[in-house]
Amino acid sequence: MVTCLIASPLKGQSPHWRGPNQNGHFKPGQYPRILNKETQGWVTPLPGKGTSTPIIVDKSIFLTCPSDGMDAILAFDLQGKALWSRAFGKEVPGKHRNGSGCNASPASDGEHLFVYYKSGLLAALDLNGKVQWKHDLVAQFGPSNLYWDHGTSPVITHHGVVMTRMHEGESWLVCYDRPTGSLLWKVARNYQTPTEGDHGYSTPIITQMNGEEVILVWGAQHLTAHDPVNGEVLWTCGNFNPKNVAFWPAVATPVLIGDVAVVPFGRADKRQPRLHGIRLAGSGDVTASNRLWKTDKHSSFVPSPTSNGTFALVLSDRGVIACIEPSSGKETWRLELPKHRSSFYASPSVAGNLLYAAREDGTVFVVDITGTASLASEQHLGERLIASPVAFENRIILRGEKNLMCYVTR
Repeated sequence: MVTCLIASPLKGQSPHWRGPNQNGHFKPGQYPRILNKETQGWVTPLPGKGTSTPIIVDKSIFLTCPSDGMDAILAFDLQGKALWSRAFGKEVPGKHRNGSGCNASPASDGEHLFVYYKSGLLAALDLNGKVQWKHDLVAQFGPSNLYWDHGTSPVITHHGVVMTRMHEGESWLVCYDRPTGSLLWKVARNYQTPTEGDHGYSTPIITQMNGEEVILVWGAQHLTAHDPVNGEVLWTCGNFNPKNVAFWPAVATPVLIGDVAVVPFGRADKRQPRLHGIRLAGSGDVTASNRLWKTDKHSSFVPSPTSNGTFALVLSDRGVIACIEPSSGKETWRLELPKHRSSFYASPSVAGNLLYAAREDGTVFVVDITGTASLASEQHLGERLIASPVAFENRIILRGEKNLMCYVTR
């Protein structure tokens, strides 16, 4: 029997874009059911438009954000007070209305911060903002040919910090030593796909199989597992687009529940979005053996699924939440949020028995997921929201287009 679980050397309260478990599922607690003036702890202005999700390490909040036209990382305490900021080179602004040069979230191993920007800069800092090393991945490996803005965040293994680039042209995974920045390995990851199918915006997942660390990568219409020591492909699963539909890039990151990856794929329109359940096991080409199920009834193009610890919770771009049994793909409940012309770009997060879903226009829905789901509250916060909600010690932290905000249970 294959044992598969989320595990990585990350240390911190929320040291990764998707939280402590890389799936948007945060620790139990008493989190606010309503986000309003009564539950608002503080609001701190930000110096520029960024869309990355904050992380929390050593009870400090870190986020990438442009400052005076430069790529930068900012640090705040849990009361919203600015601790320090560090600027790098000139920002390359976002192309999409909801994009920026700071789409990628930081990651931390508890001693270092690792940041990446659309400009191509990958850098390591200590927790006080001192730069340890930096690389220009565009200068090293060529420009990105993504149609839209960069979306992949750095991830951390026991061996190093890993970045991926999946685009039209030479795609790759690369790993650098965490303390020194020396190149440990670089491997190609190229697949033939219909137009734009090779464009990838998802973030890898670090997990374990049979006690060994592996890197899961979703993109170019393939799910692959890699050895973190050398990047070697351990197994690959394809056949996600048998009809060769064009313009299906990989945006949402899969969610891992036990030994099953729930993989969303396809645009949220009449081109039939799909959801796949892939068992993590074996070696070589596992396309024929490891697909447990697929459905065209549910999926998400942009928001990544989350989990309540047992089931996958999939938020569609148009606001339909489906609770999916990972082993079978069976729907256990479904909730449609109020309809609106705006879409969901932020990935939902689960804190305690509550799911937080932020719509791009700045409306946040709090859903009680105890038993059959029900809408607990709906609140418009006055600015666009693209980053994912972060939960910590009964706090909900939201990064808007203009402000960093905190809501707390009194």
